[in-house]
Amino acid sequence: MSGLFILNSVLLGVGLAMDAFSVSLANGLANHFLRIRSMCLIAGTFGFFQWLMPMAGWACVNRIVDLFQVLLPLVPWASLVLLVAIGGLMIRDGLSGEEDVKVSVGLRYLLLQGLATSMDALSVGFTLAEYPFAKAMLASIIIGIVTFAICIAGLFLGKRFGMKLADKATILGGVILIGIGLEIFFGA
Repeated sequence: MSGLFILNSVLLGVGLAMDAFSVSLANGLANHFLRIRSMCLIAGTFGFFQWLMPMAGWACVNRIVDLFQVLLPLVPWASLVLLVAIGGLMIRDGLSGEEDVKVSVGLRYLLLQGLATSMDALSVGFTLAEYPFAKAMLASIIIGIVTFAICIAGLFLGKRFGMKLADKATILGGVILIGIGLEIFFGA
C-alpha cells in the first residue's frame, strides 16, 4: 500500500468523522460523568458504523459493476459528485448552525447516532468501488480507527469545553470531503 493511499484513507476518515465528532462533543457536554469505558463504547459505536457503511457501499457497487462493467468509467464522476455534495451539505449545515444533535447516550440512541452519522460513509463506499476487497477493507478499517480516535477526543473536549467547536468541525469535515473528491476525480 502506498503512502498516498494511507494518507487519503486517514483524511477520508477525518472528513467522515466530523459529524460523529460533533455528536461526541454534545454527548460529552450533556454527560460530564462519562467514564472511559462508556467513552470507548460511544467512540467504538461511531467507529464501527464508519467502518461498516463504506464496506456496505463497496459491496453494493461491486455487485452492480460486476454485472454492468460499463459503469466502471463513471466511478470517478460519481465519487466527485457524491463527495462534493456531502461536503457542501456539511459546510452549509456548519455555517447555518441548523444541525440537530441528539445528546442521549443510551444504547438505542447511541445506535441511532452511529447510523445517522455514518450515512455519508455509505456513499463513500461507492467511491471505493475500484479497490479490490482487501484494499477497500483496509481503507474502511483506517476510517473506523480514525473515527474512534476523533470521537474520543470529541468526548473529552465536550466534557471540557462544550459545543463551541461543533460547527467548525462540520465545516472542516465538508472541506476535507470535497478535497478528497477532487483528488479522486483528477487522479483517475
